[in-house]
Amino acid sequence: MLELNDIHTYYGNIHALKGISLNINEGEIITLIGANGAGKSTTLMSISGITKPKTGEVLFRGEPIHGKSPDEIVRMGICQVPEGRHIFPQLTVQENLDMGAFLRNDKAGISRDIDYVFSLFPILKTRRNQPGGNLSGGEQQMLAMSRALMAHPKLLLLDEPSMGLAPLIIQQIFEIIKKINDEHNTTIFLVEQNANQALQIADRGYVIENGAVSMHDSADKLLSNPDVQKAYLGI
Repeated sequence: MLELNDIHTYYGNIHALKGISLNINEGEIITLIGANGAGKSTTLMSISGITKPKTGEVLFRGEPIHGKSPDEIVRMGICQVPEGRHIFPQLTVQENLDMGAFLRNDKAGISRDIDYVFSLFPILKTRRNQPGGNLSGGEQQMLAMSRALMAHPKLLLLDEPSMGLAPLIIQQIFEIIKKINDEHNTTIFLVEQNANQALQIADRGYVIENGAVSMHDSADKLLSNPDVQKAYLGI
């Protein structure tokens, strides 16, 4: 479904991604783990068109997308939930969800997806008329994920969904990620510092260090890899 070939991305003179290559098959959950500043978020932004690669190519279902604008990429079926949620705090929960469906005109499908996200996150249904800024951190993360799902993505990019959340909420968020993948066959590319939780639900994983992929394997094998355990699992 998605292929990155030798991606080099810069911020000014800073060489953030140094030849990233990876692939994601339809229906998979793939996780990208690494330390702060390793290039995880930049990888996602290079896919979604927010930060364009200087060289290399990004292919979505065989079509080059590295020269396309972010809205074109969303129309093709890729949607990103950014680090830090970035909901619209002055808009209500319902209005945030409406914004997620901004590029759609299938009213019946939008209505079904509203019902679906409320089934995933019942608390949002009770808060639907409240401003997003009044929600807790966990509820805002639920809203950010729900808003992305309203775009009806084929590929969902999740950037640090567990950041700053209580352990109980983190567990719930990861269960929902797996449920979205299982029930809708939505392909998921998950960037996470919580490597243990991410690898528990992923099919495969990539490890990124200093802007380059240093390791790639099945999630099970990465979980049992002594180097991964020492560096990212605290074992």
